[in-house]
Amino acid sequence: MSKVYTTQELIQILAAERQACLKGERLKLEVKVSGNPVIDQFITTEGLQKFTAYQDFKASIHEYQRENLVSGIVWKELTIKSKTLHYPEVDAQLIALNSDLEILKAAKNSIFQFWQEITGDMELYLSISNGKQHEKINKLDVERIAQRTEWASLIKWENTNFLEVILQMGWGKPEEAAYKRGRPHSGSEFIHAVNPGNYPIG
Repeated sequence: MSKVYTTQELIQILAAERQACLKGERLKLEVKVSGNPVIDQFITTEGLQKFTAYQDFKASIHEYQRENLVSGIVWKELTIKSKTLHYPEVDAQLIALNSDLEILKAAKNSIFQFWQEITGDMELYLSISNGKQHEKINKLDVERIAQRTEWASLIKWENTNFLEVILQMGWGKPEEAAYKRGRPHSGSEFIHAVNPGNYPIG
């Protein structure tokens, strides 16, 4: 029986392949630029070949995950305002198996509760227009979003005088949720918490 790669090994393999593609060591040579002269002036053939080579490799890793039931979940630890949370998240380069989705769903309430505890005195904004704009919302709005979503994830931006905590509330497949291409089956809302008087940067 052949060895099955672990989640961490797949992440390392993808990182190495991405670097090889970026250096031009891997190209998908049959890929041509669009043929549209307006678009072609902004995209180099080599750049497109590098990108496509990596995307093809990544798709084969995703197929490997499905065939060998290799989880896409990594465990994260986040500390904000002296509170720490240990939670699951699907690695950005991997996919979620059905069993992974169940783990994410089971962790949603603890992630949401942690977020509520650390953002109690912060101002809340909903990301709109693909993250280009932010609309001020209140806690009740966030609770309504939480009720109609399946899983959650967290992102923190912090320096000495600024803190932003982003709560991603999603449904469907995490690998499709951040982009409009997955809708209506997969998607997410991003809620930004910032200190009073600040505006989201993330």
